[in-house]
Amino acid sequence: MAEKKKYKTFEGVFTPSLLTILGVIMYMRLGWVVGNAGLFGAIIIIIIAHVIAVTTGLSISSVASDKKIGAGGIYYVLSRSMGIPIGGSIGIALYVGTAFSIALYLIGFSESLNGYFGFGMAINDIRLTGSIALISLTVLALISTSVALKAQFFILAAIAISLISVFLGTTEYAPETVNLFAAEDSVSLEVVFAVFFPAVTGFTAGIAMSGDLKNPKRSIPLGTLSAIGIGLVIYLGLAVFIAFNVNSEVLKSDYNFLMKIALFAPALVAGIWGATLSSALGGILGGPRILQAMSMDKVTPKIFGEGKGGNNEPVNALFMVFIIAEAGILIGELDVIARVVSMFYLTAYGFINISYFLESWANPDFQPTFKIKRWIGLLGFMACFTVMFKLDMFAMIGAFAIVAGLYFALQRKEVKLQSNDVWRSVWENVVNKGLKRIDAKAEDENSNWNPNIILFSGQSKHQPYLLELCKTVSGRTGIVTNFKLIVGKDNFKPFKKTEQIVRDETFIDLGIFARQVKVDNIYTGITNIATTFGFSGVEPNTIMMGWPKGLENSVEYAQMTETLLHLDYNLLYLDFDKRKKFGNYKSVDLWWRETDSKNAEMMLNIARFIIASPKWQNTKIRILFVNNNNVDNAVIESKISELVDNLRVIVEIKIIDNAVEQEAFYNLIKQHSGTTDLTLIGIPNYKIEKQAEFVLKTNDLFEAIGSTLLVKAANNFNVLDLNFVKNK
Repeated sequence: MAEKKKYKTFEGVFTPSLLTILGVIMYMRLGWVVGNAGLFGAIIIIIIAHVIAVTTGLSISSVASDKKIGAGGIYYVLSRSMGIPIGGSIGIALYVGTAFSIALYLIGFSESLNGYFGFGMAINDIRLTGSIALISLTVLALISTSVALKAQFFILAAIAISLISVFLGTTEYAPETVNLFAAEDSVSLEVVFAVFFPAVTGFTAGIAMSGDLKNPKRSIPLGTLSAIGIGLVIYLGLAVFIAFNVNSEVLKSDYNFLMKIALFAPALVAGIWGATLSSALGGILGGPRILQAMSMDKVTPKIFGEGKGGNNEPVNALFMVFIIAEAGILIGELDVIARVVSMFYLTAYGFINISYFLESWANPDFQPTFKIKRWIGLLGFMACFTVMFKLDMFAMIGAFAIVAGLYFALQRKEVKLQSNDVWRSVWENVVNKGLKRIDAKAEDENSNWNPNIILFSGQSKHQPYLLELCKTVSGRTGIVTNFKLIVGKDNFKPFKKTEQIVRDETFIDLGIFARQVKVDNIYTGITNIATTFGFSGVEPNTIMMGWPKGLENSVEYAQMTETLLHLDYNLLYLDFDKRKKFGNYKSVDLWWRETDSKNAEMMLNIARFIIASPKWQNTKIRILFVNNNNVDNAVIESKISELVDNLRVIVEIKIIDNAVEQEAFYNLIKQHSGTTDLTLIGIPNYKIEKQAEFVLKTNDLFEAIGSTLLVKAANNFNVLDLNFVKNK
C-alpha cells in the first residue's frame, strides 16, 4: 500500500485557516462594521472577537502538543479529553455546521459572480451557480486533497493581490473627519458584532486536517496561531485604512465600495471569489474528516469511516457533506440556519477552552510542550458563552438543546475509548481536595450523622432486602461498602487489588460499592476489615449485618462484638422476617427506654432517612416510650416532642404506662409492634459475658414481631435526656 501523504504546517494548517479567516466578511461587511461602529468601536469589536479566537487557538494548541493527535480535528481532541459523549455531540454539530457553512460561502460566491457577469440574481440563478460551484469543488477534492491544497496557494495569492489593490486605491471618498465612535442613527454594536464574528471562526479549518499532518503537535500551534495573528493584523490595518479613506455614509450603504476604491477592480473580484471558494473548499476538505473520525470511533455509521486510496480519503463522508451543502444551497435562505451554526462553533470553542482548563488543572499526566497559563482556557470559555448569550439567546438555547440531545444519545449508546477522559482526573482532583479539607477539620462530636457503612450482607436469597434497607438508612449522601467474605482454611493467596472490586448490577443500581476478600474466619475477617478499612476524611462509622441467630454460645462472635464496640462503631443488626418482609412499608416503630440516651438520637436520624426514601415516604412513624417510673405522661410527651422537633421528624408519640405492671420490655414490644412493618430497638449496654442471654431473649422476641433493626450508637451521638424521674 502506498505511503499516506502528510502535509507540513504551511499547506496543512496555516493556509486553510488564513483563507477561511480572510473571507466574505472582510470584503463585504468590514466597511459596514466601521461605518456603523466608528473606528474605535470597530477596533474593539475586532479585538473582542479575536480574544475568543486567540484563547481557543492557544488552548487547542496546548492540548494538541500534549496528546497524540489523530484525524478528526476538534472532535478528536474533545473526545480524547472530555470523553465520547461530549466530543461526539460537539463533533456532529460541527460537522453539520461545517457542511452548511459551505452552502453559505457558495451562495455569497454566486451572488458576486452573477452580479459581476450579469447572469441573473433570482434565487434559482443563485441555486444553479452555487450547485455548479459545489460540484466543481467536490470533484477537485475527489481528484486529490493534495491538488486541492495546492489550489489554495493560488487563492492566497489572489487575496494578497486584491488587498494590495485596495491599499493602493483612490482616496476619492475620503471623509473630512474620521468617525471614531458610532453615530446615533447607527446599528447597535451588538448587531454589528454579530455580523462580524463569523470572520474569526475559520481558524479551526487547519485543525480539521490533523490526521493528514506530518507533525500535528508542531503544526497545529504554529499554523493556527500564525493564521490568527496575521488575520488580526490585516483586519485592524484594513479597518484603519477604510476609516481614513471612505466616509461613513458610503460604508453604511454600499457593500461593494471596495470595488470603487481599488486600484484594479478585477483583482478585487478575484480576491472575493478566491476567499469564498477557499472557505468552501476548506469545509469540503475538513468536514468529511470529522465524520470519518467519528465513524471510526463508532459514533456515526461505520460506512462513513471507510476511505479510498493510500491516503484513506474520506469519500463516503465527502458525499454526505455534498448532500447537506447542496440542501443548504437549494434552500437558498439560510439566515436562521446560519445563526444556529454560529452557535455550534461558539459552543465548540467554549468546550475546547474548558477542556484545556480542566486538563491543566486536574490531569497529572498533562505535560504539553506548548505551555500557556491555565486562566487563558477559563477566560476563553467564559468569553464564548457570554458572546453567545449577547448575540442570540434563542439560537444559543437551540444549539444547547441539540448538543444536549446528542450528548444523552451517545451516553445511552455507551461508546467507549481505550483512553481515559479528563473527567476521571477532575473527579479525582475534587475528591482529593475534598478529603484534605474534611480531614483538616476536627470531627464535631455533635454534628449530624453522615453514614459511612460497612455492610456484610451474606449471600442468601434475602440479601436484596438487607441491601435495600442499608441504602435507605444511609440517606442520600451516605456511603455503603458491601464486603463479600470468602472463607478458606488453606491460607491461600489473597485476591489482587483489581479482583477485589465487584461490579455487579445489584450493587451498581443501588449505588453501593462492593468488595470481595478471602478470609480464614468470618469473625476475624469482619474484625480485620473494621479495623483497617477506610482512609482519612471518609472513615467508616457504622457496621451493618444480619442478626446472627444460633451464635449465642460462639466465643469468636463475642470477641468480634467486643472489638467492634471497642472501635466505637455504630452497630446495626437486621432480623429480616422472611414471611412479612417489610410489609407495605407503612409503619415504623422506635422503642425508647431510659437507658437508650444515645440510641434514641440515632434512631431519629435513621427515621429521617427512611421517610426520605420513595418506598417509605408515606410511612407512619411512632415513638413508643415505656414509663416505668409513673412520671406524668404530659411531661414525657412534651420533652420527646421537643427532641423530635429539633430533628425535623414527624412522629406519633405513644407513652406506655408500666409503673404498676412492670411488664418485661420485650413483652411490651410483642404486644404493641406485632404488625409493624419495621421495628427499631436499641441494644442496651451489657457485659460481654451476658451476650448469650441477650441473644436468646432477642431471638424469642423476633419470633413474635416482623422485621427488626437493632441499633447500638457510637459515643459521638448526643445523649438525649430520657431520665424523666428528676423532672417529676
